[in-house]
Amino acid sequence: MTSLGGATMGTNWSVRIAGMPDRLSQSVEPAICAVLDRIVAQMSQWAPGSELSRFNRAAPGSWHTLPPEFAHVLGAALDVAARSGGAFDPAMGELADLWGFGPSGPRSSVPPAAATDVRTVEFDPLLFRARRSAGAALDFSGIAKGYAVDAVGECLAGLGLEDFLVEIGGELRGHGIKPDGQPWWVDVEQAPGAPVAPIRVALHGLSIATSGDYRRHFEADGRRYAHTLDPRTGAPLDNQVASVTVLHAECMRADAWATALTVLGPAGAAVAEREGLAMHMVVRGGGEILSQAFAALLE
Repeated sequence: MTSLGGATMGTNWSVRIAGMPDRLSQSVEPAICAVLDRIVAQMSQWAPGSELSRFNRAAPGSWHTLPPEFAHVLGAALDVAARSGGAFDPAMGELADLWGFGPSGPRSSVPPAAATDVRTVEFDPLLFRARRSAGAALDFSGIAKGYAVDAVGECLAGLGLEDFLVEIGGELRGHGIKPDGQPWWVDVEQAPGAPVAPIRVALHGLSIATSGDYRRHFEADGRRYAHTLDPRTGAPLDNQVASVTVLHAECMRADAWATALTVLGPAGAAVAEREGLAMHMVVRGGGEILSQAFAALLE
């Protein structure tokens, strides 16, 4: 078993590879780092020179040509936004910054009420271009890590590797099997203090992503404000959802849907069923909600 790892996107990445040929031992890690560096250069709102930052600085209403990967992620983000009724919004960069969860840094006080005017990003997938309305700024923090997991997996598969586990900041993708013939078993991330039993799932051609109210927050006037924002209200969530885990063939989709379903709260169970999503939700004081697709994976 070969284990590799490092830092990226403000967190850590790790890759475990079963049966890696000696001929690839010196080339895999540089290839992974090249993929991650490329994604950061395109999609990081913390890098002033990234494609995303340049898009956000472009004049409202002007078309901006996008790299294919960037366009792919934007298209997926807008699709989840539409399917979730606006519970996921890749154009809420200014809102995230206002609450201290963006490049401007953390806050120690509650900001003034945020405008909830329509923030729109118009996307032309045929010409790989997009333009924004005033007040719209892209923020891929709810989808870029998941995409990076997918991209690293594709990189490894392109090198001829068939058995691996990729992880970036708690989002994972498993392919193939371990040396003992078992699939890549992983534990569903548990919200601290949530009275739920541990759950273990097999990632065999599957990805897993978790969104939780415990990951980032700030406190002001004795109140705790979680980092997940509701795009529809312009404020942090207060729906008692401790965590949402989604399993999906694409980690990018699992990542985005975990955020969207967290925002929707218990009402998101119906959306998960409609979309055929494998979802596990923990509600503080309200127990667990499992979609039919998730329950089927445990049988």
